[in-house]
Amino acid sequence: MEGYGAQLAYSIRTTPDGGAEIDPEPLAQLTIDCLDELHRQIQAGGLRVAAVSGSAFWHGLCGVGATGEPTFPILHLLDTRSGDHVARVPNAHERTGCVPHSSYWPAKLLWLAANRPAEFRATDRFLSFQEYLFLKLFGRATATTSMVSATGLWDQNAFDYDQETLGALPIRRDQLADPPSLDRPEDELLPEYEAMWPAFAKARWFPALGDGACNNLGSGCVSPDRAALMVGTSGAMRLVSDAPHAAVAPRLFCYRVDRRRFVTGGALSNGGDVYAWMKRNLALPKDVESRLETARPGTHGLTMLPFFSGERTPYWRADLRAAITGFAASTEAFDILRAALESVALRFREIYCLLSGRWGVPTEVIASGGALLHSPAWTQMMADALGRPITICTEMEASCRGAALWTLERLGIVDSVAALPASTGAVFTPRPEYQAAYHDLLSRQHQLYERLYG
Repeated sequence: MEGYGAQLAYSIRTTPDGGAEIDPEPLAQLTIDCLDELHRQIQAGGLRVAAVSGSAFWHGLCGVGATGEPTFPILHLLDTRSGDHVARVPNAHERTGCVPHSSYWPAKLLWLAANRPAEFRATDRFLSFQEYLFLKLFGRATATTSMVSATGLWDQNAFDYDQETLGALPIRRDQLADPPSLDRPEDELLPEYEAMWPAFAKARWFPALGDGACNNLGSGCVSPDRAALMVGTSGAMRLVSDAPHAAVAPRLFCYRVDRRRFVTGGALSNGGDVYAWMKRNLALPKDVESRLETARPGTHGLTMLPFFSGERTPYWRADLRAAITGFAASTEAFDILRAALESVALRFREIYCLLSGRWGVPTEVIASGGALLHSPAWTQMMADALGRPITICTEMEASCRGAALWTLERLGIVDSVAALPASTGAVFTPRPEYQAAYHDLLSRQHQLYERLYG
C-alpha cells in the first residue's frame, strides 16, 4: 500500500576464502525495527491488520543452542567455503531438486562440522533466518514447505527429508523442522512484542516463503508458460507449476512454492552484484546508461566469465572465479562494464535454453528486480541475448507482493494468486542485427571456460 513500509540496509560479510556470513541477531533486530516502524504507520492510519506474511532469502543456514541463542553466523548461499565437501554429498538431485553444491545445506553442514566443531556441537537446531525470526517473536521456530524444500535435504515428492542425504550428514532429524508443523501460522506473539505492537496482536502470522517463489507469484508468473527473470544481488529464471509430482530436470533446480506448487528453473550466483562491483571499483563515465543503450555488443574485444561467487546453473561449481581476456591499451572502464553485463545476460540465455528444452518456449518472459528496473539498457541486453521479447514487471516489490497474494489465497479472500494480475510496463524486443554478435560472444565464453576449467 502506498505510503506504508520501512526499509533498512544490511550487509553480507565476505572473506577472501569465499566466506559470506550475516550475524542473525543484528539482522533480526533490523527486521523488528522495520516492523516497529510499520506498526507506527498502521496505528497512525487507523488500519486493522488481519494477517502478516513475508518473503525471505532461500538457502541461508544458521543454528541455535538449547536456549535459542545463535551458535554461528548465517552461512549465506554465496558462501563457497564448503566447495571441497560437495563431493561427500549424495547426488540426490532427482529427489531433492538440488544439484550438490556449496549453496545448499548438506555441504555447509559438513564444512561446519569440520571447521567449527565447537559451534557445530553447541547447535541444538539448524534453521533458516525466517525460522530464527519466528523463534524470537513467538518462541517457536516455524518453517514453511517453501523454505525447507530449498535446503537440499528435502525429498520433493515424498514430502519428507531425503533419507540418503540425512544418512551422509552428522546431524539428527530432530535438529530440523518437523514436517507436520510446516506452514502453520502463529497468532500469539511473546509478551514483549504483544505489548510493543497492539495493532498486530490479533493478526495471523504466516511464516515466510522463499524469495524466489514469491517473486514468481508477485510478478504474475504462476504457470509454466510464463517465465520470471529476476536480477537482484544474484539472478534466476523460474517457472511455477501446479502439479501432483515434481519434474526434476538435469542442471535445473526444483523446489516448492507450497504444498501443491513447484518452482523450477536456474539460478545464478552472480547478477546485480556484478554491476554493483563495477560501479564500486571502476571509474565509469557519468553517462554510462546512455552509452550502454547505443553500444554494439562485443565491439570491446573482451571475453568475460562473471563468476565472482562461483556459479550455479548450469555448472554448479563453487570453485569457479571471474576471468576476463582481450585487454588492449585502448580498453576503457566502460568496455569492462559492457563485457560484464553482456556476460551475465548470456548466463540467462543458458538457463532459458535449458528451460525451453524441457518445458517448451514460454509465451512470455517477465523481468523484475531493482538491477533491471534501474537500467533499461541492461534489460535490452537481456532481450538481445535471449533472442526474445522481455516485459518489465513494474511492481516495485514483486516478492513482497507475492507473499501477500499467497496469504490472501490462504485466507480465502481471493480464489487464486492469479486473481490480481501484476502491473507491467515496457516490452523490450530483441534487435535482429545483434543476434550474431551475441552468438559469437557465447561461443567465446564457452571456449574460455573450457580452457580455464575444462
